[in-house]
Amino acid sequence: MSSSSLVAVVDDDAAVRDSLDSLVRSLGFQVAVFSSAEEFLSTAELNNVGCLITDVQMPNMSGVELHEYLTEKNIHIPTLFITAFPEETVRKRAMTGSALCFLAKPFQAHVLIDHLSRALS
Repeated sequence: MSSSSLVAVVDDDAAVRDSLDSLVRSLGFQVAVFSSAEEFLSTAELNNVGCLITDVQMPNMSGVELHEYLTEKNIHIPTLFITAFPEETVRKRAMTGSALCFLAKPFQAHVLIDHLSRALS
């Protein structure tokens, strides 16, 4: 599995995971989906991820906390944040390091595709 083509999707909403899985696969990329940040962190594929798409608000560990944790561990994965609650203070906290975008749900597929293409190029 090439690190340039594996996209990890972390979202506690099964419908969002399924739709992102379908969208990303339709673009020719491999996808691994996770229902929580903890599940993602426990995967053997962690070092093979070329891009992370994560929900901001999830139980236990948020997407922002996940990004901060990865950064602390010196793991820099291009990250696309998606959220139903686009608060400015959260956006500012999220958009550091390897973060590429902070998209409010519902977002246009082409906007996500543009950011995903940039992340994997």
